[in-house]
Amino acid sequence: MNYGVKIPIFGFGTYEISPDQTKQAVLSAIEDGYRLIDTAQYYQNEQQVGEAVKASGLNRDEVFITTKTMTDGYEDTKVGLDESLRRSGLDYFDLVLIHWPIGHDIDTWHALEAAYKAGKTRAIGISNFNSRQTLDLIHQSSVRPMVDQIETHLFLQQWKMHEFLEKENIVHESYSPLGNGQQNLISNPILKEISEKYRKSPIQVILRYLVQNDVVTIPRSTNPAHIKSNIDIFDFELDNDDLKRLRVLDERKPIDGWPAEMREDEDY
Repeated sequence: MNYGVKIPIFGFGTYEISPDQTKQAVLSAIEDGYRLIDTAQYYQNEQQVGEAVKASGLNRDEVFITTKTMTDGYEDTKVGLDESLRRSGLDYFDLVLIHWPIGHDIDTWHALEAAYKAGKTRAIGISNFNSRQTLDLIHQSSVRPMVDQIETHLFLQQWKMHEFLEKENIVHESYSPLGNGQQNLISNPILKEISEKYRKSPIQVILRYLVQNDVVTIPRSTNPAHIKSNIDIFDFELDNDDLKRLRVLDERKPIDGWPAEMREDEDY
């Protein structure tokens, strides 16, 4: 990332994993080699993520922990981030994101800048920000966003946004990389044909496609077999022809309403 902090290109998401399942799921992920764990205040499982990191036996600097703030404005964000650190039992986060652009984003960002300068987080970024919102933030801040985590999958590949983020030296991170398990995505005939060619599952091909395009990717699961299978994507490489075939599957179709305020014919 800009400012020199390294982020793993592949990680484990915890959205919609209940608190009582989170610790074991994260422990399974760490055991299978995941070193990026993504949580958020909104998920209500920061505590269990922190417990899993401590129970893993790994040194703190071996695991990259992301959380996201849903608070609005400088003071609420500052207090909320301290509460997140207390809940998680961690001395610092590796990355803190503004979860959604919900209003007083500049004041919220200034609180993240203060946390970054105080060593409470090693990096700061944004989530669900389009290009105009991102530029507005850059122009009113002293620390540039290091990551933008946005909905990205085969049916919403975000190429315009990807090019914008590359130009601005901001890491593109995908959430919902599997399109929330949409059956018409997983069963796509082109995807199935490519998966058979590489003797990998359609899901593994999707995840490999994103990683190979320099998109940080964080699938989630509570199934130990799926957790293990999802990260088993580093023993093959999609060739250029298959990369092109997968690219044409892009329908620019969000499942999460992002970016809600943009018309289809507008740039992101």
